[in-house]
Amino acid sequence: MENAVPEKQSPFATEPIGRLIVKFAVPSVIALLVNSLYNIVDQIFIGWGVGYLGNGATNVVFPITIIALALSMMIGNGGAAYLSLKLGEGEVDAARKGVGNAVTLVAVVSVVLTVVFLVWIDPILSLFGATEVLRPYALQYGGIIGIGLPFMMISAAINSMIRADGSPKYAMFSMVIGAVINVILDPVLIFIFDMGVEGAAIATVIGQVASFIISVVYVPRFKSIRLQAAAFRLGRRTCGNIVTFGLSSFITQFAITIVMALTNNLLAKYGASSIYGAEIPLTATGIVMKVNQIMIAILLGIATGAQPIIGFNYGAKNHERVKKALEIALIASEVVSIAAFLIFQFAPMSVVSLFGSEEGLYNTFAVMAFRIFLLLCPLTGFQTVAAVYLQAIGKPVKSAILSLARQILFFVPAALILPLYLGVTGVLWTGPVADGLAFILSLALLIYERNHLKKHAAHAANLQEKGGC
Repeated sequence: MENAVPEKQSPFATEPIGRLIVKFAVPSVIALLVNSLYNIVDQIFIGWGVGYLGNGATNVVFPITIIALALSMMIGNGGAAYLSLKLGEGEVDAARKGVGNAVTLVAVVSVVLTVVFLVWIDPILSLFGATEVLRPYALQYGGIIGIGLPFMMISAAINSMIRADGSPKYAMFSMVIGAVINVILDPVLIFIFDMGVEGAAIATVIGQVASFIISVVYVPRFKSIRLQAAAFRLGRRTCGNIVTFGLSSFITQFAITIVMALTNNLLAKYGASSIYGAEIPLTATGIVMKVNQIMIAILLGIATGAQPIIGFNYGAKNHERVKKALEIALIASEVVSIAAFLIFQFAPMSVVSLFGSEEGLYNTFAVMAFRIFLLLCPLTGFQTVAAVYLQAIGKPVKSAILSLARQILFFVPAALILPLYLGVTGVLWTGPVADGLAFILSLALLIYERNHLKKHAAHAANLQEKGGC
Protein backbone atom coordinates (compact mmCIF):
# COMPACT_ATOMS: atom_id res chain seq x y z
CA MET A 1 0.00 0.00 0.00
CA GLU A 2 1.24 3.49 -0.84
CA ASN A 3 2.08 5.56 2.22
CA ALA A 4 1.43 9.24 2.71
CA VAL A 5 4.30 11.67 3.07
CA PRO A 6 5.14 11.86 6.78
CA GLU A 7 3.62 14.86 8.46
CA LYS A 8 7.01 16.27 9.51
CA GLN A 9 8.09 16.40 5.84
CA SER A 10 4.96 18.15 4.60
CA PRO A 11 5.29 21.90 4.02
CA PHE A 12 1.69 22.25 5.25
CA ALA A 13 2.89 21.06 8.65
CA THR A 14 6.31 22.73 8.82
CA GLU A 15 6.56 25.95 6.80
CA PRO A 16 5.55 29.29 8.41
CA ILE A 17 1.81 29.85 7.98
CA GLY A 18 2.17 33.37 6.59
CA ARG A 19 4.59 32.24 3.90
CA LEU A 20 2.37 29.28 3.00
CA ILE A 21 -0.72 31.44 2.64
CA VAL A 22 1.13 33.90 0.40
CA LYS A 23 2.46 30.98 -1.67
CA PHE A 24 -1.00 29.51 -2.19
CA ALA A 25 -3.26 32.55 -1.97
CA VAL A 26 -1.49 34.81 -4.48
CA PRO A 27 -1.74 32.36 -7.40
CA SER A 28 -5.27 31.46 -6.30
CA VAL A 29 -6.28 35.13 -6.24
CA ILE A 30 -4.78 35.70 -9.67
CA ALA A 31 -6.48 32.61 -11.12
CA LEU A 32 -9.93 33.49 -9.74
CA LEU A 33 -9.47 37.15 -10.61
CA VAL A 34 -8.61 36.22 -14.17
CA ASN A 35 -11.74 34.04 -14.33
CA SER A 36 -13.87 37.01 -13.24
CA LEU A 37 -12.12 39.31 -15.68
CA TYR A 38 -13.28 37.25 -18.66
CA ASN A 39 -16.71 38.84 -18.44
CA ILE A 40 -15.43 42.22 -17.27
CA VAL A 41 -13.10 42.54 -20.26
CA ASP A 42 -15.95 41.60 -22.59
CA GLN A 43 -18.12 44.30 -21.02
CA ILE A 44 -15.46 46.99 -21.30
CA PHE A 45 -14.87 46.37 -25.00
CA ILE A 46 -18.56 45.83 -25.73
CA GLY A 47 -19.39 49.05 -23.89
CA TRP A 48 -17.08 51.01 -26.18
CA GLY A 49 -17.79 49.02 -29.34
CA VAL A 50 -21.53 48.31 -29.08
CA GLY A 51 -22.92 50.48 -26.27
CA TYR A 52 -24.79 49.88 -23.04
CA LEU A 53 -27.40 47.66 -24.73
CA GLY A 54 -24.62 45.21 -25.56
CA ASN A 55 -23.54 45.29 -21.94
CA GLY A 56 -27.12 44.71 -20.87
CA ALA A 57 -27.18 41.59 -23.03
CA THR A 58 -24.02 40.19 -21.41
CA ASN A 59 -25.59 40.83 -18.00
CA VAL A 60 -28.54 38.67 -19.03
CA VAL A 61 -26.22 35.83 -20.15
CA PHE A 62 -23.93 36.16 -17.12
CA PRO A 63 -26.09 34.00 -14.79
CA ILE A 64 -25.55 30.91 -16.94
CA THR A 65 -21.78 31.32 -16.62
CA ILE A 66 -22.27 31.67 -12.86
CA ILE A 67 -24.27 28.41 -12.81
CA ALA A 68 -21.45 26.73 -14.73
CA LEU A 69 -18.86 28.14 -12.34
CA ALA A 70 -20.99 27.06 -9.36
CA LEU A 71 -21.06 23.45 -10.55
CA SER A 72 -17.35 23.41 -11.41
CA MET A 73 -16.40 24.96 -8.05
CA MET A 74 -18.61 22.49 -6.20
CA ILE A 75 -16.79 19.59 -7.84
CA GLY A 76 -13.33 21.18 -7.98
CA ASN A 77 -13.30 22.67 -4.48
CA GLY A 78 -14.98 19.54 -3.12
CA GLY A 79 -12.29 17.40 -4.73
CA ALA A 80 -9.57 19.74 -3.44
CA ALA A 81 -10.92 19.71 0.14
CA TYR A 82 -11.27 15.91 0.00
CA LEU A 83 -7.69 15.60 -1.32
CA SER A 84 -6.24 17.81 1.45
CA LEU A 85 -8.13 16.10 4.27
CA LYS A 86 -7.35 12.57 3.08
CA LEU A 87 -3.66 13.37 2.63
CA GLY A 88 -3.61 14.89 6.13
CA GLU A 89 -5.18 11.68 7.45
CA GLY A 90 -2.74 9.53 5.48
CA GLU A 91 -5.42 7.93 3.24
CA VAL A 92 -3.70 8.27 -0.14
CA ASP A 93 -5.90 5.75 -1.98
CA ALA A 94 -9.03 7.70 -1.05
CA ALA A 95 -7.36 10.97 -2.10
CA ARG A 96 -6.48 9.48 -5.49
CA LYS A 97 -10.02 8.26 -6.13
CA GLY A 98 -11.43 11.62 -5.07
CA VAL A 99 -9.41 13.51 -7.69
CA GLY A 100 -10.19 11.00 -10.47
CA ASN A 101 -13.91 11.00 -9.69
CA ALA A 102 -13.97 14.80 -9.59
CA VAL A 103 -12.45 15.03 -13.10
CA THR A 104 -14.97 12.56 -14.56
CA LEU A 105 -17.89 14.13 -12.74
CA VAL A 106 -17.20 17.68 -13.93
CA ALA A 107 -16.81 16.46 -17.54
CA VAL A 108 -20.23 14.76 -17.47
CA VAL A 109 -21.98 17.66 -15.72
CA SER A 110 -20.50 20.26 -18.10
CA VAL A 111 -21.77 18.47 -21.21
CA VAL A 112 -25.26 18.09 -19.75
CA LEU A 113 -25.42 21.78 -18.78
CA THR A 114 -24.28 22.87 -22.25
CA VAL A 115 -26.98 20.81 -23.98
CA VAL A 116 -29.69 22.12 -21.64
CA PHE A 117 -28.67 25.74 -22.12
CA LEU A 118 -28.36 25.63 -25.92
CA VAL A 119 -31.64 23.76 -26.42
CA TRP A 120 -33.66 26.08 -24.15
CA ILE A 121 -31.63 29.27 -24.53
CA ASP A 122 -34.57 31.57 -25.34
CA PRO A 123 -36.75 30.79 -22.28
CA ILE A 124 -33.62 30.72 -20.07
CA LEU A 125 -32.67 34.23 -21.16
CA SER A 126 -36.24 35.37 -20.45
CA LEU A 127 -35.91 33.88 -16.97
CA PHE A 128 -32.75 35.93 -16.45
CA GLY A 129 -34.50 39.18 -17.31
CA ALA A 130 -33.97 39.68 -21.06
CA THR A 131 -36.14 42.47 -22.44
CA GLU A 132 -37.23 42.51 -26.08
CA VAL A 133 -34.65 45.22 -26.76
CA LEU A 134 -31.80 43.15 -25.30
CA ARG A 135 -32.86 39.72 -26.59
CA PRO A 136 -31.17 39.80 -30.05
CA TYR A 137 -27.81 40.72 -28.50
CA ALA A 138 -28.23 38.15 -25.74
CA LEU A 139 -29.00 35.32 -28.19
CA GLN A 140 -25.91 36.15 -30.28
CA TYR A 141 -23.62 36.31 -27.26
CA GLY A 142 -25.15 33.42 -25.29
CA GLY A 143 -25.23 30.96 -28.20
CA ILE A 144 -21.44 31.13 -28.49
CA ILE A 145 -20.70 31.31 -24.76
CA GLY A 146 -22.74 28.12 -24.26
CA ILE A 147 -20.38 26.17 -26.54
CA GLY A 148 -17.44 27.10 -24.31
CA LEU A 149 -19.02 26.01 -21.01
CA PRO A 150 -17.38 22.53 -20.84
CA PHE A 151 -13.91 24.00 -21.41
CA MET A 152 -14.42 26.62 -18.72
CA MET A 153 -15.93 24.20 -16.20
CA ILE A 154 -13.37 21.41 -16.56
CA SER A 155 -10.37 23.74 -16.37
CA ALA A 156 -11.78 25.59 -13.33
CA ALA A 157 -12.44 22.33 -11.44
CA ILE A 158 -9.05 20.82 -12.23
CA ASN A 159 -7.30 24.05 -11.25
CA SER A 160 -8.80 23.87 -7.75
CA MET A 161 -7.26 20.43 -7.29
CA ILE A 162 -3.96 21.52 -8.85
CA ARG A 163 -3.68 24.19 -6.14
CA ALA A 164 -4.42 21.61 -3.43
CA ASP A 165 -1.73 19.39 -4.97
CA GLY A 166 0.82 22.09 -4.20
CA SER A 167 1.12 23.69 -7.67
CA PRO A 168 -0.72 27.03 -7.35
CA LYS A 169 1.52 28.73 -9.91
CA TYR A 170 0.62 26.18 -12.56
CA ALA A 171 -3.09 26.73 -11.88
CA MET A 172 -2.53 30.46 -12.12
CA PHE A 173 -0.71 30.09 -15.44
CA SER A 174 -3.58 28.03 -16.85
CA MET A 175 -6.07 30.81 -16.12
CA VAL A 176 -3.79 33.72 -17.06
CA ILE A 177 -2.96 32.38 -20.52
CA GLY A 178 -6.66 32.15 -21.35
CA ALA A 179 -7.31 35.67 -20.12
CA VAL A 180 -4.41 37.10 -22.11
CA ILE A 181 -5.74 35.47 -25.28
CA ASN A 182 -9.21 36.88 -24.53
CA VAL A 183 -7.86 40.41 -23.98
CA ILE A 184 -5.89 40.29 -27.24
CA LEU A 185 -8.74 38.91 -29.35
CA ASP A 186 -11.56 41.07 -27.92
CA PRO A 187 -10.55 44.37 -29.59
CA VAL A 188 -9.48 42.55 -32.77
CA LEU A 189 -12.81 40.80 -33.27
CA ILE A 190 -15.03 43.64 -31.97
CA PHE A 191 -13.38 46.65 -33.62
CA ILE A 192 -11.27 45.38 -36.54
CA PHE A 193 -13.63 42.62 -37.74
CA ASP A 194 -16.72 44.49 -36.52
CA MET A 195 -18.22 41.33 -34.96
CA GLY A 196 -19.82 43.06 -31.94
CA VAL A 197 -21.02 40.83 -29.09
CA GLU A 198 -20.35 37.70 -31.17
CA GLY A 199 -16.68 38.67 -31.42
CA ALA A 200 -16.45 39.11 -27.66
CA ALA A 201 -18.00 35.66 -27.12
CA ILE A 202 -15.64 33.98 -29.61
CA ALA A 203 -12.61 35.58 -27.90
CA THR A 204 -13.82 34.30 -24.54
CA VAL A 205 -14.30 30.71 -25.77
CA ILE A 206 -10.88 30.59 -27.46
CA GLY A 207 -9.27 31.71 -24.19
CA GLN A 208 -11.21 29.06 -22.27
CA VAL A 209 -10.05 26.33 -24.65
CA ALA A 210 -6.43 27.35 -24.05
CA SER A 211 -6.89 27.17 -20.26
CA PHE A 212 -8.59 23.80 -20.64
CA ILE A 213 -5.69 22.29 -22.56
CA ILE A 214 -3.09 23.46 -20.04
CA SER A 215 -5.05 22.23 -17.01
CA VAL A 216 -5.80 18.80 -18.53
CA VAL A 217 -2.10 18.30 -19.30
CA TYR A 218 -1.42 18.41 -15.55
CA VAL A 219 -3.81 15.56 -14.64
CA PRO A 220 -1.30 12.69 -15.10
CA ARG A 221 1.37 14.76 -13.31
CA PHE A 222 -0.13 15.14 -9.81
CA LYS A 223 2.67 15.23 -7.21
CA SER A 224 0.90 14.01 -4.07
CA ILE A 225 -0.85 11.06 -5.76
CA ARG A 226 -0.43 8.85 -8.82
CA LEU A 227 -3.67 8.73 -10.78
CA GLN A 228 -4.66 5.41 -12.34
CA ALA A 229 -7.51 4.55 -14.71
CA ALA A 230 -9.57 3.02 -11.89
CA ALA A 231 -9.63 6.38 -10.08
CA PHE A 232 -11.75 7.90 -12.87
CA ARG A 233 -14.57 5.38 -12.52
CA LEU A 234 -17.38 7.11 -10.66
CA GLY A 235 -18.20 5.78 -7.21
CA ARG A 236 -21.39 6.82 -5.42
CA ARG A 237 -19.76 7.32 -2.04
CA THR A 238 -16.76 9.23 -3.39
CA CYS A 239 -18.93 11.49 -5.55
CA GLY A 240 -21.19 12.05 -2.56
CA ASN A 241 -18.23 13.16 -0.46
CA ILE A 242 -16.97 15.47 -3.21
CA VAL A 243 -20.38 17.10 -3.63
CA THR A 244 -20.84 17.39 0.13
CA PHE A 245 -17.46 19.04 0.64
CA GLY A 246 -18.07 21.41 -2.28
CA LEU A 247 -21.71 22.18 -1.52
CA SER A 248 -20.93 25.52 0.09
CA SER A 249 -19.03 26.67 -3.00
CA PHE A 250 -21.96 25.64 -5.19
CA ILE A 251 -24.52 27.42 -3.05
CA THR A 252 -22.40 30.56 -2.89
CA GLN A 253 -22.12 30.75 -6.67
CA PHE A 254 -25.52 29.35 -7.65
CA ALA A 255 -27.25 31.72 -5.27
CA ILE A 256 -25.66 34.56 -7.23
CA THR A 257 -27.64 33.30 -10.24
CA ILE A 258 -30.89 33.41 -8.30
CA VAL A 259 -30.00 36.86 -7.00
CA MET A 260 -29.16 38.13 -10.49
CA ALA A 261 -32.29 36.65 -12.08
CA LEU A 262 -34.51 38.12 -9.38
CA THR A 263 -32.68 41.44 -9.36
CA ASN A 264 -32.75 41.78 -13.16
CA ASN A 265 -36.50 41.20 -13.27
CA LEU A 266 -37.18 43.59 -10.37
CA LEU A 267 -34.95 46.28 -11.87
CA ALA A 268 -36.73 45.99 -15.22
CA LYS A 269 -40.15 46.09 -13.51
CA TYR A 270 -39.59 49.01 -11.14
CA GLY A 271 -37.16 50.77 -13.46
CA ALA A 272 -39.83 50.92 -16.18
CA SER A 273 -42.01 53.04 -13.91
CA SER A 274 -39.14 55.35 -12.94
CA ILE A 275 -37.27 58.11 -14.74
CA TYR A 276 -34.48 55.64 -15.58
CA GLY A 277 -36.49 53.17 -17.67
CA ALA A 278 -35.95 49.39 -17.66
CA GLU A 279 -32.60 49.05 -19.45
CA ILE A 280 -30.50 51.58 -17.46
CA PRO A 281 -31.02 50.03 -13.99
CA LEU A 282 -30.60 46.51 -15.40
CA THR A 283 -27.33 47.34 -17.19
CA ALA A 284 -25.81 49.57 -14.48
CA THR A 285 -26.56 47.18 -11.63
CA GLY A 286 -25.20 44.29 -13.68
CA ILE A 287 -21.90 46.14 -13.94
CA VAL A 288 -21.93 46.76 -10.18
CA MET A 289 -22.42 43.02 -9.56
CA LYS A 290 -19.63 42.09 -11.94
CA VAL A 291 -17.23 44.57 -10.36
CA ASN A 292 -18.26 43.17 -6.99
CA GLN A 293 -17.35 39.73 -8.35
CA ILE A 294 -13.77 41.00 -8.77
CA MET A 295 -13.62 41.80 -5.06
CA ILE A 296 -15.21 38.44 -4.20
CA ALA A 297 -12.71 36.67 -6.47
CA ILE A 298 -9.83 38.20 -4.49
CA LEU A 299 -11.47 37.29 -1.18
CA LEU A 300 -12.24 33.77 -2.36
CA GLY A 301 -8.66 33.46 -3.61
CA ILE A 302 -7.34 34.31 -0.15
CA ALA A 303 -9.75 31.85 1.46
CA THR A 304 -9.11 29.01 -1.01
CA GLY A 305 -5.37 29.65 -0.72
CA ALA A 306 -5.68 29.00 3.02
CA GLN A 307 -8.04 26.04 2.51
CA PRO A 308 -5.48 23.25 1.88
CA ILE A 309 -3.35 24.54 4.79
CA ILE A 310 -6.35 24.54 7.13
CA GLY A 311 -7.66 21.22 5.83
CA PHE A 312 -4.35 19.37 6.11
CA ASN A 313 -3.56 20.66 9.60
CA TYR A 314 -7.10 20.04 10.83
CA GLY A 315 -6.89 16.46 9.55
CA ALA A 316 -3.44 16.11 11.19
CA LYS A 317 -4.76 17.71 14.42
CA ASN A 318 -2.30 20.64 14.29
CA HIS A 319 -4.86 22.98 15.86
CA GLU A 320 -2.56 25.95 16.48
CA ARG A 321 -1.62 26.08 12.80
CA VAL A 322 -5.31 25.94 11.86
CA LYS A 323 -6.00 28.90 14.15
CA LYS A 324 -3.06 30.90 12.77
CA ALA A 325 -4.06 30.28 9.16
CA LEU A 326 -7.62 31.42 9.87
CA GLU A 327 -6.45 34.62 11.55
CA ILE A 328 -4.12 35.58 8.69
CA ALA A 329 -6.81 34.86 6.07
CA LEU A 330 -9.34 37.01 7.97
CA ILE A 331 -6.96 39.96 8.29
CA ALA A 332 -5.96 39.84 4.61
CA SER A 333 -9.57 39.60 3.44
CA GLU A 334 -10.65 42.56 5.55
CA VAL A 335 -7.84 44.74 4.16
CA VAL A 336 -9.02 43.96 0.61
CA SER A 337 -12.74 44.50 1.30
CA ILE A 338 -12.14 47.81 3.09
CA ALA A 339 -9.99 49.06 0.20
CA ALA A 340 -12.78 48.11 -2.23
CA PHE A 341 -15.32 49.91 -0.03
CA LEU A 342 -13.32 53.15 -0.25
CA ILE A 343 -13.26 52.96 -4.05
CA PHE A 344 -16.97 52.14 -4.35
CA GLN A 345 -18.01 54.95 -2.02
CA PHE A 346 -15.61 57.75 -2.93
CA ALA A 347 -14.60 57.07 -6.56
CA PRO A 348 -17.44 55.06 -8.20
CA MET A 349 -17.36 57.12 -11.38
CA SER A 350 -13.78 56.02 -12.04
CA VAL A 351 -15.12 52.46 -12.28
CA VAL A 352 -18.29 53.34 -14.24
CA SER A 353 -16.30 55.20 -16.90
CA LEU A 354 -14.36 52.04 -17.77
CA PHE A 355 -17.48 50.55 -19.36
CA GLY A 356 -18.24 53.19 -21.96
CA SER A 357 -18.85 56.91 -22.43
CA GLU A 358 -22.45 57.12 -21.27
CA GLU A 359 -23.86 60.17 -19.50
CA GLY A 360 -26.88 61.65 -17.71
CA LEU A 361 -29.30 59.24 -16.05
CA TYR A 362 -27.15 56.20 -16.73
CA ASN A 363 -24.18 57.60 -14.80
CA THR A 364 -26.45 58.89 -12.02
CA PHE A 365 -27.98 55.47 -11.44
CA ALA A 366 -24.65 53.63 -11.77
CA VAL A 367 -23.00 55.78 -9.08
CA MET A 368 -26.02 55.35 -6.80
CA ALA A 369 -25.95 51.58 -7.35
CA PHE A 370 -22.30 51.31 -6.33
CA ARG A 371 -22.78 53.38 -3.19
CA ILE A 372 -25.97 51.68 -1.97
CA PHE A 373 -25.66 48.05 -3.10
CA LEU A 374 -22.05 47.71 -1.85
CA LEU A 375 -22.45 49.82 1.30
CA LEU A 376 -21.53 46.97 3.66
CA CYS A 377 -19.02 45.19 1.41
CA PRO A 378 -16.34 45.35 4.18
CA LEU A 379 -18.28 42.54 5.86
CA THR A 380 -18.01 40.32 2.78
CA GLY A 381 -14.41 39.36 3.51
CA PHE A 382 -15.32 37.91 6.90
CA GLN A 383 -18.26 35.95 5.46
CA THR A 384 -16.16 34.49 2.62
CA VAL A 385 -13.34 33.26 4.84
CA ALA A 386 -15.77 31.87 7.40
CA ALA A 387 -17.60 29.81 4.75
CA VAL A 388 -14.40 28.37 3.26
CA TYR A 389 -12.99 27.66 6.74
CA LEU A 390 -16.06 25.62 7.64
CA GLN A 391 -15.71 23.79 4.33
CA ALA A 392 -12.00 23.10 4.93
CA ILE A 393 -12.51 21.55 8.37
CA GLY A 394 -15.17 19.15 7.09
CA LYS A 395 -18.27 21.09 8.20
CA PRO A 396 -19.96 21.45 4.79
CA VAL A 397 -23.50 21.72 6.18
CA LYS A 398 -22.68 24.77 8.31
CA SER A 399 -20.72 26.27 5.44
CA ALA A 400 -23.69 25.70 3.12
CA ILE A 401 -26.10 27.26 5.64
CA LEU A 402 -23.91 30.36 5.84
CA SER A 403 -23.69 30.69 2.06
CA LEU A 404 -27.40 30.04 1.60
CA ALA A 405 -28.39 32.57 4.28
CA ARG A 406 -26.76 35.59 2.65
CA GLN A 407 -27.83 34.95 -0.90
CA ILE A 408 -31.26 33.43 -0.41
CA LEU A 409 -32.72 33.59 3.09
CA PHE A 410 -31.81 37.25 3.65
CA PHE A 411 -31.53 38.68 0.13
CA VAL A 412 -34.69 37.34 -1.51
CA PRO A 413 -37.23 38.53 1.11
CA ALA A 414 -35.54 41.95 1.22
CA ALA A 415 -35.63 42.17 -2.59
CA LEU A 416 -39.33 41.38 -2.67
CA ILE A 417 -40.30 43.77 0.16
CA LEU A 418 -38.10 46.88 -0.10
CA PRO A 419 -39.02 47.87 -3.71
CA LEU A 420 -42.67 47.99 -2.68
CA TYR A 421 -41.85 51.03 -0.54
CA LEU A 422 -38.69 52.45 -2.16
CA GLY A 423 -39.22 51.63 -5.84
CA VAL A 424 -36.19 50.80 -7.96
CA THR A 425 -33.75 52.04 -5.27
CA GLY A 426 -35.27 49.48 -2.90
CA VAL A 427 -33.71 46.76 -5.06
CA LEU A 428 -30.30 48.30 -4.34
CA TRP A 429 -30.83 48.39 -0.57
CA THR A 430 -31.21 44.60 -0.49
CA GLY A 431 -27.41 44.32 -0.76
CA PRO A 432 -26.45 45.93 2.57
CA VAL A 433 -29.44 44.36 4.37
CA ALA A 434 -28.33 40.85 3.32
CA ASP A 435 -24.65 41.57 4.04
CA GLY A 436 -25.38 42.84 7.55
CA LEU A 437 -27.54 39.88 8.55
CA ALA A 438 -25.13 37.34 7.01
CA PHE A 439 -22.22 38.86 8.93
CA ILE A 440 -24.02 38.31 12.24
CA LEU A 441 -24.66 34.66 11.36
CA SER A 442 -21.10 34.01 10.13
CA LEU A 443 -19.65 35.60 13.28
CA ALA A 444 -21.77 33.33 15.48
CA LEU A 445 -20.79 30.18 13.55
CA LEU A 446 -17.11 31.08 13.50
CA ILE A 447 -16.99 31.84 17.23
CA TYR A 448 -18.65 28.50 17.94
CA GLU A 449 -16.16 26.57 15.79
CA ARG A 450 -13.18 28.50 17.23
CA ASN A 451 -14.27 27.56 20.76
CA HIS A 452 -14.72 23.97 19.63
CA LEU A 453 -11.19 24.01 18.15
CA LYS A 454 -9.75 25.41 21.41
CA LYS A 455 -11.35 22.56 23.37
CA HIS A 456 -9.82 20.01 21.00
CA ALA A 457 -6.41 21.68 21.29
CA ALA A 458 -6.61 21.74 25.09
CA HIS A 459 -7.67 18.08 25.18
CA ALA A 460 -4.79 17.09 22.89
CA ALA A 461 -2.33 19.05 25.07
CA ASN A 462 -3.59 17.29 28.20
CA LEU A 463 -3.17 13.87 26.61
CA GLN A 464 0.33 14.75 25.47
CA GLU A 465 1.21 16.00 28.96
CA LYS A 466 -0.09 12.82 30.58
CA GLY A 467 1.76 10.70 28.06
CA GLY A 468 5.00 12.48 28.83
CA CYS A 469 4.68 11.94 32.57
